[in-house]
Amino acid sequence: MSETLLSARNLAFELYEVLDAEALTQRPRFADHNRETFDAAISTARGIAEQLFAPHNRKSDEHEPQYVDGGAVLIPEVEPALRAFHEAGFLNATRDFEQGGMQLPNLLSQACFAHFQSANCATSSYSMLTMGVANLIEAFGSDEQKERFLQPIIDGRFFGTMALTEPHAGSSLSDIRTRAEPHADGSYRIKGNKIFISGGDQPISENIVHMVLAKLPDAPPGVKGISLFIVPKFHVDADGSLGPRNDVTLAGLFHKMGWRGTTSTALNFGDNGECVGYLVGKPHAGLSYMFQMMNEARIGVGMGAIMLGYAGYLYSLDYARNRPQGRQPDGKDPSSAQISIIEHADVRRMLLTQKAYVEGAFDLGLYAARLFDDTHTLETAEERTQALELLDLLTPIVKSWPSEFCLKANELAIQILGGHGYTREYPVEQYYRDNRLNPIHEGTHGIQSLDLLGRKVSQNGGAALKQLLKLINACCQRASQHESLTPLRQPLEQLVARLQAVTLALLGDLMSGKVNQGLANSALYLKVFGHTVIGWRWLEQAIYAEQGLARTDNAEEQAFYLGKLQAARYFLTWEVPGCHHDLAVLEARDDTCLGMQDGWF
Repeated sequence: MSETLLSARNLAFELYEVLDAEALTQRPRFADHNRETFDAAISTARGIAEQLFAPHNRKSDEHEPQYVDGGAVLIPEVEPALRAFHEAGFLNATRDFEQGGMQLPNLLSQACFAHFQSANCATSSYSMLTMGVANLIEAFGSDEQKERFLQPIIDGRFFGTMALTEPHAGSSLSDIRTRAEPHADGSYRIKGNKIFISGGDQPISENIVHMVLAKLPDAPPGVKGISLFIVPKFHVDADGSLGPRNDVTLAGLFHKMGWRGTTSTALNFGDNGECVGYLVGKPHAGLSYMFQMMNEARIGVGMGAIMLGYAGYLYSLDYARNRPQGRQPDGKDPSSAQISIIEHADVRRMLLTQKAYVEGAFDLGLYAARLFDDTHTLETAEERTQALELLDLLTPIVKSWPSEFCLKANELAIQILGGHGYTREYPVEQYYRDNRLNPIHEGTHGIQSLDLLGRKVSQNGGAALKQLLKLINACCQRASQHESLTPLRQPLEQLVARLQAVTLALLGDLMSGKVNQGLANSALYLKVFGHTVIGWRWLEQAIYAEQGLARTDNAEEQAFYLGKLQAARYFLTWEVPGCHHDLAVLEARDDTCLGMQDGWF
């Protein structure tokens, strides 16, 4: 079984030991499934990813989309890959059987999709965005909108995008200028410009459904004045047939450092005053609707970052095992055989760091996917609400922590390959370039840190934070039953205690009106919070690894579990203690960055 995309053994460990995916089959929605159907879906995903996505990953990077006669032209391999993805059912993996879906848990859908993200993040992004648009219309669209736009997406005929960013505003959505004027027939005329629209034009699908943020003439200022509109590339008649081209123009393509196979577009809406859009839901409520897709996309971005880190880790691991170079420091005989570089302690350090980052983040990403299932299928409304609160709290971490630290893993993969790693003849440099986008799009680190500290930790009286702390405490209690885990558990307990105190103090500052000061170092807070969460997830993995060791005498299985324990040991004893410096800066309310002035640069 191939290990170029992700470790099949590690995926099985996550699904069936740590996260107990089989327990989901006891819930009515997933009662028709079992481990056999789960594994069949994963096997199919792996096969399509290996056969149709991975082979053109480099080609789509070297031959990025071109702007020709007002449209985007892609390499020919992209279309059959996406068609196979849809025909195998992955576009509608979580949708009801009655809608032609597989009715899989989100946990399994994410596990399947991880293979495509690892194989080719650019091509898989078209499907990720389309799935988000389908879910958005399903949640908030009218029956007519669902019939006209959602059903063709489910059928694989239409793809979708999200159109938020504008040239003058960037991430500041409250300052968007795109306008929507009411029309006599109940539709709207959209006028404005959007940039960085991934998948904003392509020749593959019959139509593209743009989800566009715009403001009505009577809109209040700021984010409370944003509405959401469906704006199709081609008009769709009442009978579902395609009409003429809508007044949506591809103004040009951006040429990115990575993700080159995904069209990144500048779109003009209404250059001729005839861009027709359809209001979704209520006026001025668009941003609250769009946050559903944005949060899905943020988790998707986090998983994408994880899988790029994972691909780099596996490649550099294979390289290190097969690249002979040098001898041990005490090997003085130049005529002796060279050793594989994995035998060098510093190479093992870099590989272990990668393993700790990518497998820790992978666990968190799948944990978040299982939480999403809980928000829909737990028995009581109270349980579902609690799951939603916890998922909401963790979303900035799921998005940002992998985007930073799995990127660092990609950097280490390059380092392990040495001079080869810096060349385009080897894939690790592309993994790094592709991953470098993830700390930026769908909300930068700075935005996520403000969201976490300024909003998420204090929501509903800190209910989600209390829930998280309770889970971490329960994990530590279980770990205390294994004496071997004491050196791993104690650093986490110390970090959690200090983080709690710092959090209370910073929230006190915010409540007393010291908002700028309290949030000035929020990026440090995001990092420490993320390390705390990943430390918790590694301690969970360590517990299951200890249990696995106790029940097997198979040498290969023992090696797997010992590897888990060593990675947990690395993260909890090397990485976690370093957070105390960051907490000291937060405790001191250090104003070095806030106090710096423009003229001093």
